[in-house]
Amino acid sequence: MGRHGTIANRKAAQDSKRAAMFTKYARQIIVCAKNGGDPNFNPALRVAIDKAKGIGMPNDNINRAIKKGTGELGGETYEEKTFEGYGPSGVAVIVECLTDNNNRTTAFVRSTFDKNGGNLGTPGCVSYMFSRKGVIIIDSEGLDEEEVMMAALEAGAEDMNVNEDSFEVITDPGAFNDVHEAIKQAGYDIVEAEIEQIPSMQANVTDEAAIKSLTKMIDILEENDDVQNVYYNCELPE
Repeated sequence: MGRHGTIANRKAAQDSKRAAMFTKYARQIIVCAKNGGDPNFNPALRVAIDKAKGIGMPNDNINRAIKKGTGELGGETYEEKTFEGYGPSGVAVIVECLTDNNNRTTAFVRSTFDKNGGNLGTPGCVSYMFSRKGVIIIDSEGLDEEEVMMAALEAGAEDMNVNEDSFEVITDPGAFNDVHEAIKQAGYDIVEAEIEQIPSMQANVTDEAAIKSLTKMIDILEENDDVQNVYYNCELPE
């Protein structure tokens, strides 16, 4: 099984957290729309809208978020905040947030680490173990691996991994929008597209209690509206 799991498992997880994901994606759209509300001229906004539509967010919600970002509607101002630390068994963890209250978010993240056997660290303490990359997940059903790889590489991708039911296209962050657009124009079914923190070294956690605590910590973090993404350098059971 690949790092992202199967498409079925990923969609099941999305369905179970749909309302929370609406909130998270709305915040992404608001932040992206600050650089322009027309997705034809704002690639980051276009990707955010595609992700929101992919989980079934209504157009009214999307348009309202765009208008909040451009200032047409009054709304919250969100700040990007990144936390780094260690989970149980020394697993490296990065937490990316969009928050309208830095004190609230910092207190929540610190408390979640402390209560679950982790330790919130200083900026840079674990980020050196990760590389920032664009990741585009394509449903591989009925597709030719070499054909998709050639299309991705010609568009500027760095590599492609083959998973159980998907292809995982890896890009430099600067090429992410171009590769995403090329894959979309080629008619491939994009299941997920993000700029992520990919671990360059993996921790091997075998202690069941540590795995349970780490899984609980990550679940609590991901369920919070302020938290956009949680990255860690170990494999956890589905």
